[in-house]
Amino acid sequence: MTPAPRARWLTTLAGALALAACSATPTAKPNPTPAPPLGSATPSRVAVATPVASASASPSPSPSPTCVEQTYAALTPDQRLGQLVMVALGKGAPAASLRPTTEGSHVGNVVYLGGWSSGIQDVTATSALLQKQATPAATGGVGMLIAADQEGGKVQQLKGDFTTMPSAVTQGTWSAETLQKRAGEWSTQLKGAGVNVNFAPVADTVPEELGTGNGPIGRWQRQFGATPAAVSTSVTAFVRGTTGAKVVATVKHFPGIGRIRGNTDYVTSGLDDTVMTVDDPYLQPFVDGWHAGGPMVMVMVSSATYPKVDPDNPAMFSPAIVDGLLRSKLGFTGVAITDDIDAASVKAVPVADRATRFVGAGGDILLTGDTPSAPALVDALRTASAGDAGFAKRVETSVKRVLTLKQAMGLLPSCPAP
Repeated sequence: MTPAPRARWLTTLAGALALAACSATPTAKPNPTPAPPLGSATPSRVAVATPVASASASPSPSPSPTCVEQTYAALTPDQRLGQLVMVALGKGAPAASLRPTTEGSHVGNVVYLGGWSSGIQDVTATSALLQKQATPAATGGVGMLIAADQEGGKVQQLKGDFTTMPSAVTQGTWSAETLQKRAGEWSTQLKGAGVNVNFAPVADTVPEELGTGNGPIGRWQRQFGATPAAVSTSVTAFVRGTTGAKVVATVKHFPGIGRIRGNTDYVTSGLDDTVMTVDDPYLQPFVDGWHAGGPMVMVMVSSATYPKVDPDNPAMFSPAIVDGLLRSKLGFTGVAITDDIDAASVKAVPVADRATRFVGAGGDILLTGDTPSAPALVDALRTASAGDAGFAKRVETSVKRVLTLKQAMGLLPSCPAP
């Protein structure tokens, strides 16, 4: 999602910014090991036009599959589906307002939206109340992902006495060591307020010649730089600082929205990146980002289109982009989350299809600012699973990916964090 106001978000966004902005079961591959320490050589940049080189590194230790399997088996079918949905809690809204969603639809993930200016104490109390809703009856006792969009500059959903963060353009002028340290400090503050996921950093590269002509990123100074190398350095530092504070980082908006002109949240034109290929250098910051954070990194998939990779589908609905590029070619095995599925770019797609097309493409968590649509999303996944054994297997794979992430975060009720 992106920062300009829109009618359907007047109460949720309050003039602030939002989050931005395929059919066999994916081959199980280990995530690559984290990138080398700051300042050391990074082999993946030797052939920057072929980011897949980064995915060939030796595997890092992964959480115990036995514990994840046990948790999965203990959940009811609908509790499993609820792990694949994240809904919004608007500015100042009480945590109790989500109880019908967490209890009725078993939704297990929440994002703060709307520009919360009430400060750390209020967010901390709200986060605690949200986690209390993760009961055995609601989520099977599995803890919630509680997210915020804290990039800096124009995109900082939590304010008040939260530290004011400069724009990514400014952050990109800092040394990697300084940015890692500052990101760690910001993330420690989030963690203390019960926020365990940050929808940052932006891994999109905006070419200098486009600049502010790029509607979703450049216009708002959300990019770290104008070259993939510069963006990679800052993305790596930001991810390391974030995950070092035990907060999940989210590299976005895969495979990149730095070369489009339209804003996917508000328009349906100007959303094609006609340059992007499967060997594009602009993919490198994403690869380096998940190297830097290991199991504590998610990838947010855009709703822009990339004709040279898939002429028929937006990225989040594209098997070629999610299954093919992100997972098979680049080797990412962690959690993939959508950009807002209630955005203008995909508004013409029926709600049920938004759910099934993303999961069918190889994705995991459906992020929606339209919280009342949660029951329809769960119903769609349930219906598709009942009628298609292949899709049901995809759902199982996605739920287990989410549970694996949550184990790494210490959110599974009877599983120690690795």
